[in-house]
Amino acid sequence: MDEERDEERGGLGRRERDVLALERRGFSGPGAKERAIREELGLAPVRYYQLLNALLDDPRALAHDPVTVNRLRRVREARRAER
Repeated sequence: MDEERDEERGGLGRRERDVLALERRGFSGPGAKERAIREELGLAPVRYYQLLNALLDDPRALAHDPVTVNRLRRVREARRAER
């Protein structure tokens, strides 16, 4: 019910909030993040990264978690500059 109200008011849906929450966490070893993506979100890692990339351009995501979104935007821009 609250999720529907958030979406109606222009907020992020549960899946989007869960993606950002997962990005806030640190992961210890190789494959740990991908395993968490599959187990906790039920997504393939490729789909997860597609959703995450779209979220970085969404002003609602910036309003919800500015620290995480701005950090990930900087990382994305640095990787683009390397190419």
